[in-house]
Amino acid sequence: MISQTATHATLLARLSGPSDPVAWREFCDRYEDLIRGFGRRQGLSPSDCDDTVQDVLLSLTKAMPSFQYDPARGKFRSYLKTVTLHAIQRRWRQKSIAGALPEGSDLGPEGSDAVDQMWEAEWRQYHLRLAMRTVRAEFNASDVAAFEQYVGAGRDARQTAHELGISVDSVYQAKSRILKRLGTLIAAQTEEEG
Repeated sequence: MISQTATHATLLARLSGPSDPVAWREFCDRYEDLIRGFGRRQGLSPSDCDDTVQDVLLSLTKAMPSFQYDPARGKFRSYLKTVTLHAIQRRWRQKSIAGALPEGSDLGPEGSDAVDQMWEAEWRQYHLRLAMRTVRAEFNASDVAAFEQYVGAGRDARQTAHELGISVDSVYQAKSRILKRLGTLIAAQTEEEG
């Protein structure tokens, strides 16, 4: 489960100080899923995604002692995107593809619109997954199931209600309450990360 014991800026400061295994575990808990998801969008296999996560962590381990987080200079997520993109590009070069990318990949030069759009899409999905973890802990199982079927899977409200043995009104109420909570959670997550 994602640890929320430190603010984003505090966590980055802890990573730039003396070795702090707890801070690195928190960092992994927060960002491993994001890095892995972006790797999958680039056509990496699960094992290549694992290697990419390790490459990113190794790069950050080397960079963090001199890293000074300054939100005025840019967002950390842009920095993380750059490190992740470089790790993925190295992964493809190591696979002796001679610069060729997998079919359907939009992995181009850093800063290209396609790469930026893919990163932003993965960033949004990451925050949704993170917020859904909290929702699952805060809401009852019936409401979460109604939300996931009606909103997530796009099922009809009546069908969802029938399958779960609840009223159609309960499906709509679950959708409304959970969407409101997701909005609050995602806003707080993105605000905290800068």
